[in-house]
Amino acid sequence: MFKNFKPERCYIIAEIGGNFITDAEAFRLVDAAAQCGVDAVKLQTYRADTVASKKALFDMENTGVVSQHELFSKYEIGEDLHRRIFAYAGSKGLDWFSTPSHQTDVDMLERLGVGVHKIGSDDAANLPFLKYVASTGKPLLLSTGMCTLEEVQEAVAAVMSTGNTNLTLLHAVTSYPTHPEHVNLRAMQTMAQTFPGLAVGYSDHTLGTTACICAVAMGARVIEKHFTYDKHAEGPDHVLSADPEEMRALVDAVRSFEIMYGNGIKQPAASEKTTRINNRKSLIIARTIKGGETLTAGHLAIKRPGYGIAPKYFDEIVGRVAATDLEADEVLTWEALR
Repeated sequence: MFKNFKPERCYIIAEIGGNFITDAEAFRLVDAAAQCGVDAVKLQTYRADTVASKKALFDMENTGVVSQHELFSKYEIGEDLHRRIFAYAGSKGLDWFSTPSHQTDVDMLERLGVGVHKIGSDDAANLPFLKYVASTGKPLLLSTGMCTLEEVQEAVAAVMSTGNTNLTLLHAVTSYPTHPEHVNLRAMQTMAQTFPGLAVGYSDHTLGTTACICAVAMGARVIEKHFTYDKHAEGPDHVLSADPEEMRALVDAVRSFEIMYGNGIKQPAASEKTTRINNRKSLIIARTIKGGETLTAGHLAIKRPGYGIAPKYFDEIVGRVAATDLEADEVLTWEALR
């Protein structure tokens, strides 16, 4: 379901999973995401009973110490709500998909016709699950939070063993929120160097949009950012999510960067055609000289504009003879010399 994917630009995902319970909340998020200009919305697909035991605890800045099973129970959504949200997102021109957490989640998403699967950092080392998802043959986005490079290599090998090579690696830090000193965007570049055949991106949990913009400048082809209609809404992820104003600013910044990035060829810009003539400097006659006289250094100055003899020829011009009378402040040309 990558209809909005374009190779020449970064793919921007608004992660709305965990930030809604009802249809109305979900549709509000989809509407806002579409207005911000993102490419896709993404859900989180799980059931509390298959994702976490009742002994598992969250102990993070955004949650405090709470039961994972209880929190997942509150935010899990069923197949019908998935279907309605996906249909609504499609009607708004957005791509749509989700992060499954169990084989049965994958089966459900396949029934709903998703075109891509996102795998969360919690399953990056779950090799049997990676193989199961990869066996669908769909493109995969793999978050690599909490991973060593060796674990990423194992994950890539597991996916590739199924014959599925359509894999994008997302650098991530599984801290909510992630503080600047822990972001380590160069790790994304390390993965790009280690796996030159794979695209890389960044799944963000920081406050604000700076890390995402920096990641794009450093080569991210995919950006995933949590998205909310209200940072103060109830739920653990709202506080670290971008609100509509931030997401629009992020999208605008990324698209502006892509325009500015250019082709890498060092040459005058098209807009410099006139200024190259007017704003560069040339050899200028400093004081009047009669035709037949020999030019000395005292006859020459270096000033704008730039359509005369270039300053680099200064030493070559000294000792040349004026072909005609030359007035002070006249732009010196080769035709005026003999």
